[in-house]
Amino acid sequence: MSDGEGTLVENIVRFARLLRATGIPVGPGRAIEAVRAVGAAGVASKSDLYWSLHATLVNRRDQREVFDQAFRMFWRDPKLLERAMSTLLPPSAVGDDKGEVEEPLRRVAEAFHNVDRAPPAAEQQEDEERFDAAMTFSDRELLQNKDFEQMSADEIARAQRAMARLVSPFPMRRTRRHRPDKRGRRLDHRATIRAMLRSGGDMATLAFKAPRVEEPPLVVLLDISGSMERYARMLLHFLHLLATDRARVQVFLFGTRLTNVTRAMRQKDVDKALSKIAELVEDWSGGTRIGACLREFNWRWSRRSLARSPTVLLVTDGLDREAGDGLAVEAERLAKSCGRLVWLNPLLRYERFEPKSLGIRAILPYVDEFRPVHNLDSLEALVAALGEAPRTRGRYVWRGMAA
Repeated sequence: MSDGEGTLVENIVRFARLLRATGIPVGPGRAIEAVRAVGAAGVASKSDLYWSLHATLVNRRDQREVFDQAFRMFWRDPKLLERAMSTLLPPSAVGDDKGEVEEPLRRVAEAFHNVDRAPPAAEQQEDEERFDAAMTFSDRELLQNKDFEQMSADEIARAQRAMARLVSPFPMRRTRRHRPDKRGRRLDHRATIRAMLRSGGDMATLAFKAPRVEEPPLVVLLDISGSMERYARMLLHFLHLLATDRARVQVFLFGTRLTNVTRAMRQKDVDKALSKIAELVEDWSGGTRIGACLREFNWRWSRRSLARSPTVLLVTDGLDREAGDGLAVEAERLAKSCGRLVWLNPLLRYERFEPKSLGIRAILPYVDEFRPVHNLDSLEALVAALGEAPRTRGRYVWRGMAA
């Protein structure tokens, strides 16, 4: 191999390490595949290199933007590199009118800044031995309160690991059906008579029964439109934990159309589950047609999914492309079909939030609870609420809206 080819291989491996630092799961096997793909396709132009690496290192739609930013930065786009490095500087005291930094660009900037500065394994072990855990609680508290949209790649990974402790057993609920139970308080007439017939009509031991208990079913409708993309990505990890921990969890994703991903969510490996979901979903990070998607759910899935009065989690910011057309009718029907309708909206993270959107105002009158979902604290509060007995059904009334 010539020196030029050796340098190219080394750069491809370094680029794979950069992608892994941004949160894209790129292992040694895929790095080797990338080297082989580039060798087979050649590098007559930068476009050939881009698509050879893209074909081997990207397997989900939500990874494309991060890959594009990383490629342009690593293979030298000076303007983008300068802009990315500026995101690592501390914010100035003067207010910045440009808004928040684009999240994929910030993730790539952090990875670019740190990937070649990691100490050797021996130094890492020495640092771990000298580590002082005095500030551990403060770091955890900061992570608990930090908005998912503002997290770095490392914080996202830590938050996903922290979600595992949020999934606690939910209390079982009594049903109308009964099961045999020697200590039951209700006489089982049928079982007693059958026992008497088996003994030829002689007296038999009385049989008793008790109410059957089961996990309360849960149905999740998750908005994956462009305005919800960053929150949806984190919530999918949380929902995967729920779906693999509990038997009766159904998950639907919607943007411009409705997709049932319940079966994919039951994959034990989260990466395999998300890869399968990427194959099923065609409208990721697109527009939002909440009314049309709820209509499809109500007519096609509600009879199967809403049996036994489950709790329904509607996760959306309520920003509807069709300005709430027909949304109130479908929201009302959904509320009447389930046992409890909980709306999770990341916009509630703003203290001055007001329901001004037509879509939000159409849904609000029919929900039982209205909760924020933007950080680990909000997810912890949600899990606690799901573990409680549902309150008496009642229409939710936002302050300032007519009762």
